[in-house]
Amino acid sequence: MINENRLLNEAHAYFSQKEYDKAIFLYSQLCSLFPQNQEYPMYALFCDIASEDESKGVSLFDYFSVVKDKNIEEAIAYVHDVVDAYDGDNEKMTQILKEITSTTIDSLDAIKYEDFMALVESRGSFRIAFEDIMFSTKVAIDSKEDFFDFVSKLIDNDFNTTAYSYLDGFNEYFSYDQKIEELYKKLEEKNLVSKNH
Repeated sequence: MINENRLLNEAHAYFSQKEYDKAIFLYSQLCSLFPQNQEYPMYALFCDIASEDESKGVSLFDYFSVVKDKNIEEAIAYVHDVVDAYDGDNEKMTQILKEITSTTIDSLDAIKYEDFMALVESRGSFRIAFEDIMFSTKVAIDSKEDFFDFVSKLIDNDFNTTAYSYLDGFNEYFSYDQKIEELYKKLEEKNLVSKNH
């Protein structure tokens, strides 16, 4: 008998470790074994995207992981819209850009951390503000304290894969920093808690 949760957690672990070929193999197995489950094909899609454009694949994975529990059909539809836009569907791209523009973000390339925090304030939630910008905008962080604050908030709001990416990307600059180690530990604890649910 196949343990569905164990297989899913193993696939997620491979995805987090950027081993997309191993992850997609397990997600494909899950699709075959549980064809009624709408989530599993999405995760395989994220692997496919991440193997070509890691940041987009990881962003979609994080977005979907956060939103799917609220409304899985809406989350799937949004992901398909974004994927269609990436694939050159100009109408979809225009629609998504209008949605992004309506969130009052002036720059589609980068937003300063203090401006992002102002967006958090105006939107009333870190999670909502980050979902607004995660596909179009990078958060420009120019201080160590802001970096630690941002990554900590990513973890608190279940953007775990994105938090890993930021930590891994900046680890060489802050190597042996106690706070980096604390954030990795916080992520590991959060992953353990989510695996046990």
